[in-house]
Formats: sequence, structure tokens, C-alpha cells
Amino acid sequence: MSAVVSPQVTRLALGLAALGRPAYINRGRAGALPARRGVEEMRANTFDVLDAAHAAGLRRVDTARSYGLAEEFLAGWLDLRGHTDVVVTSKWGYAYVGGWRVDAPVHESKEHSLARFTAQFAETRALLGDQVSLYQVHSLTADSPLFIDEPLLDALAAVAASGRRLGFSTSGPAQADTIRRGLELERAGVRLFTAVQSTWNLLETSAGPALAEAHGAGVEVTVKEALANGRLVVDPPAAVAEAAARAGVGPDAVALGAALAAPWADVVLLGPASPAQLAENLAATSATAADLPNLAETPADYWITRSALPWD
Repeated sequence: MSAVVSPQVTRLALGLAALGRPAYINRGRAGALPARRGVEEMRANTFDVLDAAHAAGLRRVDTARSYGLAEEFLAGWLDLRGHTDVVVTSKWGYAYVGGWRVDAPVHESKEHSLARFTAQFAETRALLGDQVSLYQVHSLTADSPLFIDEPLLDALAAVAASGRRLGFSTSGPAQADTIRRGLELERAGVRLFTAVQSTWNLLETSAGPALAEAHGAGVEVTVKEALANGRLVVDPPAAVAEAAARAGVGPDAVALGAALAAPWADVVLLGPASPAQLAENLAATSATAADLPNLAETPADYWITRSALPWD
């Protein structure tokens, strides 16, 4: 008899941003990774986290072309394990250019163009085929050239017409504007994007009203960076640390619980770097964050701090 999976777990998804490349900006990640971050060591670690997530009942995995070899790792794991019950989402728009170096001067490059979409969609399909049910624009901002690139929008519409769902992720202090503008895009009277993935956490709540509107309109909402790239774990505000102590969990569970408590959040992304971090994340429930005070920073301050986080 299969184990009963809680409703909370069914709303969680495993993100591969911290697993598919040797350097990333998450605080608290370095000590959780293998001592040597070669390709094979990182692949084995990714397989371990994927195995643990699947065993815990998670059935959704989120990746991107820019997450180093994350798509390749995921494709290999799916092929080896034979799982057919995993929902895969991926993203295009950023390219990984770090050369598998922790000290690379640049780790990724952004380009929202028809050429980048065409190339990366083909690359994703070559690795994951039709396993990808949702393909998203990576880190859309309100000033993206995508909004006025008619050939690109037509190409996206053609993919949507073929039956694959499209969405976009957002970043930056103007996420709410981007969400509303992105969801206004239509082709032949049909909304182009039916899913949105945005940063929301106890320190950055500004996208909340727009995400609530999106959810109310039937758009699938995914919360990313619920741990503020590790800031809420490594150096949690006193209220978060106290709530964690009361509940007997880590500050990560409290921060993730806050995201789960949002009535408009359909999916909450986890970004563990090891099975141990995943286990700690899975202690989250919507009740762990009850009665927290407002801890939000101004969007400008939050994103300035995020942009200064080191890749390590």
C-alpha cells in the first residue's frame, strides 16, 4: 500500500537552481554540497535529492536552461528511474555561461529574443521531450523586449496552440507590474500565459496582490525564493527564529509555511542543496508561520541586497 501524501506536500515542487551548477547565490548552500563539485559529484547529489523528493511524495520538478546541467541531470534521472508521474517545468531566456567554475566572472546571460527562445526550446526538447508540460519565460521584467517582439510572441503562441502550457517567472522590484502586463498578452483572444512564478517571501511581499489577482483569474501561481535565497535561514529575523523554536522546526520551515499559507499560492518551490536540507524543508506547514509580524523590506532594498549576494 502506498503512503498517504499530505495536501501540503502536493503543493510543493523541487527546484533545481541550487543543484545543477557549481555556483549559485543561495546562502547556506555551500556546506550542503559535495566537497568536490565536479559534474559527476553534482549529478550524484542531484539524483539523491530527486530520489528523496520522490519518496516524500513530491511530483513536480522545476528547472531551466540556465541551471548548468540541471536539465541533463533530470533527464538522466527520469530515464534511469523510469518515473512517469513527474510533472516537469522549465524556463528559457537565460543561458549558463559559467564554464563550470565557481569563480566565473559571469554565470549566466539573459536574452528574451526569438533566436534565444528557438534555440533553447529545441535544447530542452532534445533532453526532456514532451515531459515538459509548462515552459516559462525566465525572469520577465516590465521592460523586456518580449512585450513588443511580435515574431517572438507569434512563436510562443504557436507552441501554446500545440498543447504545451506557457508561463513566465518574474524578478525585480516591479514584479506586480510585470505580472499584470504579462497576463494581458493575448493571441486570437486567448491568454498567452496561464502560469506565473514569482519571488514572494517574508522579506519581499510586494507581488502578493498581483499574484492574488492572477490566481483569481485561473492562472497557476508558483512561489519561488520563499527562503529569500537562504537569508531567512542563515540569518533569520528574531520573529522567525522564535516561531521556529516554538514549533520545533528550522527557520526554513517557518518561511516556507508562510508561503503555503498564502491562499493564492498553488505551488511553492523548494530549493534544497542536499537530502538533509530537503527533509528540513518538508517540516513546513501553513500553521508554522502563524502570527508572524510584518517583516517586509521595501522592494528596492530587498532587490539591492539580493543583487549583491555572492555566487559561491
